[in-house]
Amino acid sequence: MTYGLLKNLVNGEFVVSDSGGEIDVYNPATDREKVGSVPAMSRAEVARVFAAAEEGAETWKKTNQLERGRVLLNAAALIRERRDELVELIVAEMGKTRTEASGEVGKTAEFFEYYGGMGRDGFGDFLADARPGTFAARIVEPLGVVLLITPWNDPFLTPARKLGPALIAGNSVVIKPATATPLITLRLAEILHEAGIPAGVLGTITGRGSELGDALFESEGLRAVSFTGSTAVGKEIQAKLAGRDIRVQTEMGGKNAAVIMDDADLDLAVPTIVAGAFAQAGQRCTATSRLIVQKGVAAEVRSRIADAVEDLRVAPGTGEQVDLGPVVDQDAQSSIRDHVERAIAQGAEIIARGELVAAAAAAGAFVEPTFLGITTEHDIWREEVFGPVLGMVEVNSLDEAITAVNDSTYGLSSAIFTRDLGNAFRFLAEVDTGQVSINQPTTGWDIHHSFGGFKDSGSGFKEQGRDALGFYTRIKAAAVRTH
Repeated sequence: MTYGLLKNLVNGEFVVSDSGGEIDVYNPATDREKVGSVPAMSRAEVARVFAAAEEGAETWKKTNQLERGRVLLNAAALIRERRDELVELIVAEMGKTRTEASGEVGKTAEFFEYYGGMGRDGFGDFLADARPGTFAARIVEPLGVVLLITPWNDPFLTPARKLGPALIAGNSVVIKPATATPLITLRLAEILHEAGIPAGVLGTITGRGSELGDALFESEGLRAVSFTGSTAVGKEIQAKLAGRDIRVQTEMGGKNAAVIMDDADLDLAVPTIVAGAFAQAGQRCTATSRLIVQKGVAAEVRSRIADAVEDLRVAPGTGEQVDLGPVVDQDAQSSIRDHVERAIAQGAEIIARGELVAAAAAAGAFVEPTFLGITTEHDIWREEVFGPVLGMVEVNSLDEAITAVNDSTYGLSSAIFTRDLGNAFRFLAEVDTGQVSINQPTTGWDIHHSFGGFKDSGSGFKEQGRDALGFYTRIKAAAVRTH
């Protein structure tokens, strides 16, 4: 199916680019089959989006909080109503399986329901004041214009994760989706527009980085940037905005580790780790990419995971009983395979490798799921692959396991499988990751769970849950003498 040209939302209207230029979007499960296209905006057009957002910020700040929530709840209802067509677009544009895309659509609706419900929550508090005839208050205000830069791997869910708290807090939003997967984000803008969001409160930008340059960051009205993507780009944005009164939130890379202790329930641990490593073709920041196994069960774990990997079915996401779809494009395919080949050249062992079905092998950006025996000296132990690759090392003790988990510049997510409550709580206390699981995968965090990593995986601001509001708001203290 071809979706044609989807337009950008600018000041309440859907428009093409001034030049008529377009960026084509391709289905990664095919040999460059066109899915649709988006406008190639210019720097001047970007400036107009931000100018509209400055006016929209004033409108939205004054909008009743209940009405803000109602718009988000309306959007959630529309998403559920259009679930099937949204699923098909995600499958075509990003390559997910229908099951994965369906899960993403459902979670997206839940984000808007969760934050829409906050329209009836309290924002701020009355406080005690020791002075006679005086009351004090903590007033929560929106920041103003916020820019959201979102990734290709969850192109519907991640915008919702950011839009929900930004909008309920009263900010206007400009969103720049990844060039590889912009169509579903523009569909989301259409839904929010239909749900009743006022002109200027939401604007979308699509364009080539080579043409836009730093235009995304030039507006004097910009007050915050929330970015999800690679660590290299996140750090570049942090440096670019240093010294300006612009708040920056970055959710970046991960090299997530799962530990299996000798006493673990392997019937639970093995399928959980396989799903955490290979679902969504490993293209999740929380995907399990390092497996640390205590030696007493290492041989059995190797055998069980190898069998599971060899049984994985890799095919276009439109098919039935598909475990892995393609990766996002041929560049990602090449990069993932290069990581694996370099690991093998350095001495890594291929424990198991899945096979592509004939249709996947012939065309599209498909990658074989790969299970490697590695050491902590191999590059692949440290480098983020962002694909269906799992590397395993063996350790003697919990001490060695914790040291191995923390042996990374990243600190996003980790997990341990054990029946020992003492080991579980020690792991929880000592691993240097923002997300920690006990007998659960490194993936799978719910909408109301605070989310974000440590070290090179993120900034100090959490996403999701009530903690997400802290990034999008500022606090004003007030003291009022009544007589």
